[in-house]
This record gives sequence, C-alpha cells and structure tokens, in this order.
Amino acid sequence: MRPHLPFGIPDAFKPETPLMGFAAKCALLVNYWNRPLAGTATESSEMEFLDDIYWWYKTVRPIKRPEKKASEILGRRDRSVLRLPSRFEKDSTLTIGAAGDLIQTDGIEHSRDILFSQVNDILFNKDISFANYESVVGSDDVVKRAMADPRSFTICSSAEQYSAMVQHKGKYFTILNTANNHALDLGLSGLENTQKLIEGNGILNLGTPRNQDEYGMGTTLTASGIKIGFVSATFSIRKSRLPPGDKHRIHVAKLNSKHVAPDLELLRRQIADCKLQGCDFIVASLHWGWEFEFFPRQSQIETAHTLIEAGVDLILGHHPHVIQPVEYYRTKRDPNRIAVVAYSLGSTTFGWFTAPHLPLSLILNLELCKGTLNGEQHTYISAANAIPIFRNSLWDGTKYLVRLEKLNDRLDYGDNTSSSIEAMKEYAGLVLGRSC
Repeated sequence: MRPHLPFGIPDAFKPETPLMGFAAKCALLVNYWNRPLAGTATESSEMEFLDDIYWWYKTVRPIKRPEKKASEILGRRDRSVLRLPSRFEKDSTLTIGAAGDLIQTDGIEHSRDILFSQVNDILFNKDISFANYESVVGSDDVVKRAMADPRSFTICSSAEQYSAMVQHKGKYFTILNTANNHALDLGLSGLENTQKLIEGNGILNLGTPRNQDEYGMGTTLTASGIKIGFVSATFSIRKSRLPPGDKHRIHVAKLNSKHVAPDLELLRRQIADCKLQGCDFIVASLHWGWEFEFFPRQSQIETAHTLIEAGVDLILGHHPHVIQPVEYYRTKRDPNRIAVVAYSLGSTTFGWFTAPHLPLSLILNLELCKGTLNGEQHTYISAANAIPIFRNSLWDGTKYLVRLEKLNDRLDYGDNTSSSIEAMKEYAGLVLGRSC
C-alpha cells in the first residue's frame, strides 16, 4: 500500500468569522506568538475574541517555546535518573503501555487490526494498556448527522469505529479514561452507550461514575501482585451541562481556568480513597492543558508536583493534541521515588489532519517494581521510555486506511513525506530533549 502523508492544515481549522480569519492571518504573517499567551483561556466557556484568535493561530503554528517561568522543566527530562535504591529487594514487576487521545477518524472502521499493527509490542503487549477514549459512541445515523458540520467540533463515533480504536486482534485496552471535554457531545445517552460498550469488552472505565457513591472514588486494578489506583479529572465539559441529579457522572475539576486557581479537591479525594484501599501505586489521568502548545504552563507544573506530593506516582496527561515533555521528578515525600509526569501524550488518532504537529503522539512505556527497602514495602518506577509515533494514511486501492508507526522506524517515501517526517522528528526532539 502506498503511503500518503500530505503537508498542510485541514479546512476544518478555519476561523468562524471573516474578522477572526483576518486577525489570525495577520498574526501568522508577523509570527506574532512564539511563547504561550499569558492569561488565555482554554475552557470553551471562558473564551473571548483574543483567546479565539490565539487558538486558531496555534492550529497552524504551534507554540514551540515554554513560558519563561516554566523553562525549569527542561532540566528534568532525563530518564536515566530512574534507578532502584541500592538495597531494594525486588519481588515483582509490571509493565504499562500508555497512549493519548483516541478520537474518531473518518473511515477508521476499515483499519481494524491495522491501526495498531506496528505498535502492538509497545502498547497491547504489556500488563496494562491505557488511553483516553474521546469519541462517544452513537448509532450510524446520529454520528453521520453530528459529524456533518466539522465546525461544530462534535466528536463521536460509530460502534464499528469504536471497535477499531480500542483493540488489536481481540486484545483490548485494560483501562480507558472517559472523563474528557467531549464526554457529553451526544448527551448522557451517548456517554451511557459508550460505557456499556467499554464495560462489555472487559475494559475498566475511568472518570465517569455511574452511581453517586462512586463519585470521588478511585478505580483500582491488580496485576502481577501490584495494586494500582487510578484517579481522574477533566478540566471542562465542552457541549452541555450535567443535569442537577447527574452531577456525579463525570469527574470535572477546574484545572486550567482563566479566572480561578486550580481546584484539586476532587483529585485529593480520589487519592485518599486509593490510599484507603491499600494501593501500591497511584496513577492520575488528567484531561487538561492548552491545545497546540508543546510545553505545559507553569500552573500545570505546580499542580503536577502538588498531586505527586499528595501521593500520585504517575501522571498521564491528554487533550492538547500535541506532545509535551515527560518529566522525571524526585519527590520530597520519599527521596528514593522518581515520579513520572507525561504532560501530554498527544492524540493517538485524530482525523486526517496532516500538518506535522498533529499526527505526532507518544506511547509511554513503564516498568514498575514492587519490593522491600529497609523492611518496608515500596513500588517504584524502574524504567520509562516515551516513544514517538505518528499516524500514517495508506491507500489500498479503494480507500484510505490509518496505521500508527514508530517515528524512528520510518523510512522515507519521497520528498513530501520526507519533509513531514523530518519536521515530526524535530518536534519530538524539541519536546523530549533528545535526538529522534
């Protein structure tokens, strides 16, 4: 099959009004923003005219430099700091493969068992596999109507498309986060239908409790003798509000508000519950951040460190649609513990968007070790590796298929594809702080 990787911005990312389009074009002509715009909104309900212009600008020209006060993160991207303490006695190990957003791509149903074929070893061939599922499932006619207008930004999928995104040759993700800003794009019925499918496939559903008594509680699983607790929150719900009697249905917290400081109460509650349940290791799934920016904001870094000192050992971030750094942070609560923060794993699947910052994402591989140190039991991260991948479209003679490929394994197929690959390698190196 002949690879096809055009270089450009899709029509779906055009400003909504002529004035907005003119302002965005002027900003692009003078390269107006090269660092994050201070005080800008990322939550749709808080967006004003300048926020919108900045958002459209970033879809074309992603922000490649961190906030000046956030530059300290650049010095904490070295995974070689991950070492088990010298007197640590290992009892068991566990592996994790974590991906970013799973978002509907037109025609992705034709890519079942093709989509993950080149990355199966680093994602599904692990003890635990994780991703953020961000395409609520509806009937074919509902999805067709909802997706007819790309400017509505409704994200949903058919049951066939869902099936292509959540498994490879019958092996399903272990756990999927569903607390994200598109969770209500088809209302509560769409969310409930998605939950039913996920649970029917034996996948743990994270972040959207069905019952009131599950709200604010952690989700746990045990593998290789290691009990892992998962906590979750999304910064916003985009399309509609939860009815008064259903406020518990999605874990929502103001993590990135333009107007108020990050609210961590819901996450602290879940962390406390995981501790109460005797978890060996705690993972936070955070749907947060500013889209199309390659580095987290300082407020996110501070939030991540606060959650880590409260008990979180690993943060898996998603939402910005581009990759962001993986930080290795030595905790104050335990000098032997290195927590890992993946601020954004990018969008694993996300339309036929072909500008080089959009198909690029990460799969994070980790190894956990449980054992004893000085007579006390601990579970530490012993190894981690963020692997750049990208979405490639393939023409089989009748239709386009999509396949995820490891960026470093990619061979060049002509000038157009080569320039895209080189751009993605540049972005990956910029973010990860190593050659790619």
